[in-house]
Amino acid sequence: MNTLIAIIGLGVLCLLFEIFNLRKAIVPITIIGLLGVLGLTISEFNSAESYYNNMIVVSKFSTTFSSLFIVLTIFLVALGHNFYENHQSKISDFIAIKVFLLAGAVAMVSFGNLAMFFLGIEVLSISLYILAASDRMNLKSNEAGMKYFLMGSFASGIILFGICLIYGAMGSFDVSEISALSQSAELPIWFPIGIVLLTIGMLFKVAAVPFHFWAPDVYEGSPALTTALMSTLAKVVAMATLYKLLSVMNADISESYKMVVVVISMASMTVGNIMALRQTNVKRMLAFSGVSHAGFMLMTLLSFSTSAGSLLYYASAYSLSGIAAFSVILYVCKNRNNEDITNFHGLGKTNPLLAAILTAALLSMAGIPIFAGFFAKLVLFNQTIQAGYLALVIVAVVNSIISVGYYFKLILAMYTKEPNEERKGTPVVIYAVAVVAIVLNLVLGLFPSLVLDLLA
Repeated sequence: MNTLIAIIGLGVLCLLFEIFNLRKAIVPITIIGLLGVLGLTISEFNSAESYYNNMIVVSKFSTTFSSLFIVLTIFLVALGHNFYENHQSKISDFIAIKVFLLAGAVAMVSFGNLAMFFLGIEVLSISLYILAASDRMNLKSNEAGMKYFLMGSFASGIILFGICLIYGAMGSFDVSEISALSQSAELPIWFPIGIVLLTIGMLFKVAAVPFHFWAPDVYEGSPALTTALMSTLAKVVAMATLYKLLSVMNADISESYKMVVVVISMASMTVGNIMALRQTNVKRMLAFSGVSHAGFMLMTLLSFSTSAGSLLYYASAYSLSGIAAFSVILYVCKNRNNEDITNFHGLGKTNPLLAAILTAALLSMAGIPIFAGFFAKLVLFNQTIQAGYLALVIVAVVNSIISVGYYFKLILAMYTKEPNEERKGTPVVIYAVAVVAIVLNLVLGLFPSLVLDLLA
């Protein structure tokens, strides 16, 4: 609860800095504030409390995921310093929206009541709609904002319908009461239908097949920093929330439901990877890559008793490599009209450090050893086999091999092609974010127990 209040206070402070014309201080003060909030969140790790009649529940699950979200937001705010340098008058708006978005994200993993969950998802979604359409002079950005707004609104409507049906069946929005009532022998038919609608709405937010069709266009059209936010923070928040929804409401998932999850997981991996192979635009490629990673993360829904730690680990590994990759993309594609692979030709010669960081990030996403992405997949596969879904693991392994194809397409462009232009000096912030993100990824790869044991 203290975390949520501190984040909202920080967002208001950003707007006040604009009033007093202290624009240069906004990014550094926000980063210092977020580091303070991170410390506050970690201090609540062992407490298990609820606030406001169980509206907010602080638990190990909520504090660990909130900490991950805060770390990702620190990276995204730091990148904003360079990205918004031509929009100085609007920097307070962009940074404040990201901070308020973080408040929505924290509410989504800390809810004890479905009303609070819905409030969190709306705060997060509205912030994303604005950021997607924030490049007003760009037609593609306007299209992305409109498309995302329409698809997101439908998804929110489906989620709200599901909440209404659950309330109709149980007579309560409180998840602990719903969990207790779900143990009874005679459950109204509305309860499982409500759970299905909630799941469908959240699968839209995660961009899992067949609810993924908005993602490539929105990722491509949005400003690059917004795409980075969507593909890392927003995706991880949606996945963690779906996991928490199904586990805390004690939605006793039937075998038929699990089979649907298996099919969606297989379809997301396969469709995402095959479509990514055909892309020449790097943002579209990473959008389809994100669809396939959503398929991997859905595997955690098949074994609730053991998979909270592995979901946290996979989410951390994926989002850190995503941040590292996007910081390089922001540098390479700055002041360009597109993000084609041709822009990356010869990066290995003109900027070896950034090329090495992007290579490491892509190898982690592909699941190559020593990086956290490899161990995250290993833990996930092990749990899924123990849950009895060997066929799903075989499909996942095949898809991991397919993904190497399009990741290496970008790596080869950096190292085998001739540079098509001279590169100017790289901002220190880009280096700092990229290096810290990839080093954290490597540390998690070398010491997986740092994260896996947090929710054991």
